[in-house]
Amino acid sequence: MLVKKAVISAAARSQRALPLQTLIDGDGNEKSLLRILIEQSLAAEVEEIAVVVCPGDEAPYAQSAGPYASSVRFIPQLEPRGYGHAIHCARSFTGGDSFLHMVGDHLYVSTGSKPTTRRLVELAQKERCSVSGVHLTRESLLSRYGTVSGRRIPQHSDMYRVDTVIEKPTPTEAEQSLLVPGIRAGYYLCFCGIHVLTPTVMDILDRMLAASADARVNLVDALAVLARQEQYLAIEDDGRRYDLGAPFGLLIAQLALALSGRKRSEVLTQMLELLADRELTGNGGGSSS
Repeated sequence: MLVKKAVISAAARSQRALPLQTLIDGDGNEKSLLRILIEQSLAAEVEEIAVVVCPGDEAPYAQSAGPYASSVRFIPQLEPRGYGHAIHCARSFTGGDSFLHMVGDHLYVSTGSKPTTRRLVELAQKERCSVSGVHLTRESLLSRYGTVSGRRIPQHSDMYRVDTVIEKPTPTEAEQSLLVPGIRAGYYLCFCGIHVLTPTVMDILDRMLAASADARVNLVDALAVLARQEQYLAIEDDGRRYDLGAPFGLLIAQLALALSGRKRSEVLTQMLELLADRELTGNGGGSSS
């Protein structure tokens, strides 16, 4: 099993502008989020990339891709039938191959020696199965993420064999179905938005879409079926995910990038100066009229 293709989903109507947002990367270079995601895909040694977009967004996305525009395929999602349907739009692109998948409205900052994308691809190729990146996530944030439970793989403290997948569970659902032995109370394994998926996922989406001509189809529902059909692993990501669609999401993502780069000390100094100025003003140190 080789993973040489990547699919980036960016067709959600309410978040279609987020991948086009400009950030300053850790080296001080100005890039769109889309370009950063493309480069993270290439770091996993994929050779072909497709981006699923809203119809009519092909041109601005190609411009945002910068030097990679000519080598990226832009696929329109002609009907707003959900996240799973968006992935299925890349069916002809992926064919019978496994593929890396990233959501287009999140920034990923790895802290380990390998990019998260490459770590997942290598594990999927070794185990010949689907793999999802997960983060330990507080119970209060469950409404934002798909969540999994499973059995820890012996001799691997950060790896799990997935048996249950639920989209944005309530705390009660999580407590009843998603507790994982060994994880501290109040925390769960939630998707970070990076997956390596086998062709079985496309087959499952085929059936789900054929069952109803107009219903929305969620990728998490397909992953729940996948967990019952074949081996499916989750691995704790050593980095962080930043949702640009969350309140102050773009600001937090930019700070995360800046603090992970070569100019970290300079950024920290400016942040401390800003906080000091605000504290001084708040304590009445500003001028009065």
